[in-house]
Amino acid sequence: MIKIPYHARPWALEHLHDRTERWIVLVIHRRGGKTTAVLNHLQRDATRIPFSHFAFIAPTYKQVKRVAWDMAKFYARKIPDVEFNEVDLKIRYPNGSTLTLYGADNPDALRGIGLWGVAFDEYSQQPSNIFSEIIRPALADHQGYAIWIGTPKGRNEFCKLYEEGLAKENWHSVKLTVDDTKLISETELEDAARNMSKDEYQQEWYCNFDAAIKGAVFASEISAMREDGRVGIIPYDKALRVYTAWDRGVGENLVVTFYQRAFGQLKMIDCWQGSGNDGLPEALKMLQTKPYIYGKHFGPHDIEGTDSSTGKTWRETAEELGFIFNVVPKLGIEDRIRIAQIALSHTWVNKEKCANWLDAGSQYHYEWDDRMGMFKEKPAHDWTSHFADSFCYAAVSEELMDNEEEKSFRNIGGSDGGDPYEKFQPSSGGFLN
Repeated sequence: MIKIPYHARPWALEHLHDRTERWIVLVIHRRGGKTTAVLNHLQRDATRIPFSHFAFIAPTYKQVKRVAWDMAKFYARKIPDVEFNEVDLKIRYPNGSTLTLYGADNPDALRGIGLWGVAFDEYSQQPSNIFSEIIRPALADHQGYAIWIGTPKGRNEFCKLYEEGLAKENWHSVKLTVDDTKLISETELEDAARNMSKDEYQQEWYCNFDAAIKGAVFASEISAMREDGRVGIIPYDKALRVYTAWDRGVGENLVVTFYQRAFGQLKMIDCWQGSGNDGLPEALKMLQTKPYIYGKHFGPHDIEGTDSSTGKTWRETAEELGFIFNVVPKLGIEDRIRIAQIALSHTWVNKEKCANWLDAGSQYHYEWDDRMGMFKEKPAHDWTSHFADSFCYAAVSEELMDNEEEKSFRNIGGSDGGDPYEKFQPSSGGFLN
């Protein structure tokens, strides 16, 4: 028998190591030992099943290498003939099995692999489609299992997964606060309460999904949207045209949001995110599968950039396929965010079709600068950015969603120093052609 320097905490035995369910969701307070427990759980099964393959997925490659890799090696070092691959973050055990650590920011690296088990660390910070589109198929051949762990960061896909898991067969879903585990002393909690905001305290120690995320750009606007009942069943109105707003990218970085506008209300009725190597042609084919009658399609200024694979711009390629793009003026990110925040006050969102946008919009946040002790001026650039940018482009373009003849932007981010929040005015010159 091989002994490793891991001593399971009571919660880990009850809710993880001794469970037989295939799907496990663990919502556990900060410093509860989640990462340590799941790494050892995966390692235990890898050493028991010859030539098996397991994966541990964190939000980013940088994070998994900084936080989990050294931890995984520490607990595996007592195993004879174990091998560590520092480049691929892979541990190979003497029975031919492997445990590989991945970052969710490189989803293509996860495609095509076969897995016996997987664990998602801080799942609330990962793209909402990473399990359904990429990992779930990888588990099919061996009927593998999945474990999701994390601390809440708003009502997102992780929250939905936890709540649905409470009622599903062959699922084990549990939330453990500091009162449940007794791992953090009263003295430490009292000191934390003096140095943390109320929302931070409730989120980190009491796993409150409703606590506001620190630095979230659209936190108050999306919270107000939910409180006002503007998130729910938002049907497609066949009498109105549908407008799209795009954030250019490839695969998961390509996001299209769909809108209708009437009576001063902006309604997001649909949202699409690419996968794999999806690009403009695939996205345009997707548009044709929808039952919508389209108005204008709004894209960022970089659709005028040349695609090295075709030698043409996105706009040129779209025109060849019968679609006309309207170029949104190039504004500073602060201006775009301010316009978007105003637009959110009268925006309605389809809860089901735009669930991925709601997840991303709630988590889109400013980065914290530890050295300066303040938030950075620009939001973090991660998977949430593409969804947020798509809405920002829609907000800037809102006045042109009118079911009428085309209008153009006037004094929006131009060289004349005009007010970027000035209303759009009619023009006979067309739309930024």
